[in-house]
Amino acid sequence: MKKIYLLTLLLLISLSNIAQTDDEKMLRDIFDAALTEGQAYENLRQLCKDIGPRLSGSEGADKAVQWGKKVLSEIADTVWLQPVMVPHWVRGDKETAEIRLSDGTVIPTKICALGSSVGTEAGGITGEVVEVFGIEELEALGEAKLKDKIVFYNRPMEPRLISTFAAYSGCVDQRSSGASTAAPFGAKAVLVRSMNLRQDDLPHTGVQRYKKDVKKIPTAAISTNGARLLSKKLREDPKLQVHIEMSCKNFPDKESHNVVADIIGSEFPDEIILVGGHLDSWDLGEGAHDDGAGTVHSIEVLYLLKKMGIRPKRTIRCVLYMNEENGPNGAIEYAKQAKLQKWQHTLALESDRGGFTPRGFSIDGVEGVQEETLKQIEKWEELFKPYDIHYFDKGFGGVDIGKLKDQNIPLVGFVPDSQRYFDHHHASNDLFEAVNKRELELGAAAITSLIYLIDKYGLEIKN
Repeated sequence: MKKIYLLTLLLLISLSNIAQTDDEKMLRDIFDAALTEGQAYENLRQLCKDIGPRLSGSEGADKAVQWGKKVLSEIADTVWLQPVMVPHWVRGDKETAEIRLSDGTVIPTKICALGSSVGTEAGGITGEVVEVFGIEELEALGEAKLKDKIVFYNRPMEPRLISTFAAYSGCVDQRSSGASTAAPFGAKAVLVRSMNLRQDDLPHTGVQRYKKDVKKIPTAAISTNGARLLSKKLREDPKLQVHIEMSCKNFPDKESHNVVADIIGSEFPDEIILVGGHLDSWDLGEGAHDDGAGTVHSIEVLYLLKKMGIRPKRTIRCVLYMNEENGPNGAIEYAKQAKLQKWQHTLALESDRGGFTPRGFSIDGVEGVQEETLKQIEKWEELFKPYDIHYFDKGFGGVDIGKLKDQNIPLVGFVPDSQRYFDHHHASNDLFEAVNKRELELGAAAITSLIYLIDKYGLEIKN
């Protein structure tokens, strides 16, 4: 009996080693294909240079939808457009600001309107400035000190945090809620320090949301250099004024589309593994890192599987979401249709952190699902080590796939190196030239490898 047990054990170990060797070879082949025969970089060039900015409701967004459908139609078994109503906000051609000192000196400074902001009245607005370092300070100041003033939120991203996304989270509330917090105290406008760790002259836009029944006041971002200068001048001249002129405007919602494409599973076609990114971008740059990289990463998963002749067991679905930046209406509509159509998702993965060097994956999901998924994915950690991919931990999956959380499925976020991401995030320098071809391809290979392993072995989640 002991001899039979030992032989069985040796056989199991041998089979395990064979499987590990096969997986090592497959991942090596995936990385080789991505680095030598991939299409991600060329697809990104087309998206950025042939189409350009893709803010929801814009002509660029419409062109991007058709481009995504065309590219995926050459790869996938089925492709369709999923209608979704999206906001239509236009920046306009007037965005200027001046610091006006008491001695008559005028210092031009760069600003950009925040998404959904109202414009200024004709000729702009001028007011004294109150500098604060967080929205919580407004209550103490009150209407007496804020009425008819321009509130200047100047809390920087925390440089001591290694995760720049954590630093971003620590101050983004002043951008998203700053205007609606200041307006009830009588403030006439808001300036917000750009969400950027680097000192430069580029203002970074981003969504801000007006609360219902609160007066809508103009709100704009000022560059980090501009914020530093304004803060310095305020200390020297507390009575200085800032003049702002913006011509942005909100229009009625428009119809747009998510782009959805499937490679049908050979054994379990009703089980869907979703990979996605958002097709829209802000209007200042080309949306190369945010989220052109995630868009082409997602397309590349399907391309590499087909290129290598891998027929997945489960259906691999690519979703290019519309309107993440000032929505996320695309994600909400997809989740709604998923429930109505009773789509059976087994896992969703999102790439929306740029096209930088891959570091690993963050795992989200309801309690229990998150922990069990992490345990299973950690078993493949050794397979990823040769590619310097080492981060596997609990964390945020993504804005778009987050709308599927109530399906009790694992939500996985692709995690590249984050140190340079906010240099480009929502700014005019988020250009194709800012993306390194090799880093982009490594990211696509990493995502494809994880999708391959999940499809091959499945996930046993008890929920």
